[in-house]
Amino acid sequence: METAPRLIASEIYRKSRYGAKHPLSIPRVSVALDLIRALGWLDESRYIDGPVATSQQLIRFHLPEYVDALMRAERDGLSEAERDRWNIGRNGNPIYPEVFRRPATAAGSSILAAELVAAGGTVYSPAGGTHHGRQDRASGFCFLNDPVLGILKLLDLGIEPVAYVDLDAHHGDGVEAAFQNDPRVTTISVHEENRWPRTGKADHGLGPAVLNLPVPAGFNDDEFLFVLESAILPTVESVEPAAIVIQGGVDGLADDPMSKLALSNTIYWHAVGQLLGLAPRRIVLGGGGYNPYAVARAWAGIWAVIDGHDVPDRLPPEASEVLTAIDWRHSLARSAPERWFSTLADSPNAGPIRDEVRDVVRRAMRR
Repeated sequence: METAPRLIASEIYRKSRYGAKHPLSIPRVSVALDLIRALGWLDESRYIDGPVATSQQLIRFHLPEYVDALMRAERDGLSEAERDRWNIGRNGNPIYPEVFRRPATAAGSSILAAELVAAGGTVYSPAGGTHHGRQDRASGFCFLNDPVLGILKLLDLGIEPVAYVDLDAHHGDGVEAAFQNDPRVTTISVHEENRWPRTGKADHGLGPAVLNLPVPAGFNDDEFLFVLESAILPTVESVEPAAIVIQGGVDGLADDPMSKLALSNTIYWHAVGQLLGLAPRRIVLGGGGYNPYAVARAWAGIWAVIDGHDVPDRLPPEASEVLTAIDWRHSLARSAPERWFSTLADSPNAGPIRDEVRDVVRRAMRR
């Protein structure tokens, strides 16, 4: 009998911040978790406090010298030369008080998730999804690559093939690079074209185990559904995965300040729901998302899909209070719509399916 879904998180995310002016200086995992609890959707017996990955676990993918540098960055700081070498304290990857423990907790959670689903089932770890991290350097706000570490644990347990589906507005370059020559892992990424890291072309010739779907600005719900049904689901089905890992970055939401996509949270929920049925072992991670109201509502809704809860038309007072308590000093917050505080589900962002979206699917599926 399949184990009921489990949720992994940690209190480290409640106070830890990348820095006052950093896009990740916002509360995300803690607010999503508080919202889930306020809605009465969390059986505490299925909540797991995320463990900090050990250095031995981390060097399954990352260079030992890099792991050591990240630990020293938290403990003692790094020299200018070391910052340049490892990209720690550079290019949006700041040194902050929990610079090792925070990403190592996300990594430990993804590794644990792989162990927990070995016999079947679903684990949700919204702090995961740090898909830009490289073996030897920080990249794109990602100091470690927890999806890679989780997938490697699945492979080490003899669970293959694995399908990795990345829903983030940014290309999942670090995961793709890690597995592009490994036929056991198929990587799929739908992301905004020409957005950092400006990789992930539809026809870049990396082989049959890589599918990239770079979509244009203004990408709407109907276009997402077209891409999902025409490319993503058929590709996953063809793999017949023993496990699926879903990177649930939600920075493609219309309410997010870091992309120019125009999605509602309900289309993310639909995508996750469709993907969950395609493998007996399922790990769902977080990822990007830079509007705390939008992220919390989207990630709480993903848990509703995973755990089978009905989303109310309006939030109860306890849940609304979680959202009104957020302190986000951004221009968008000064004109925050009432729906950010009173509802979980966005209205669908319907629209035409543009020729350029159809062309992306044609080119990607010819790979």
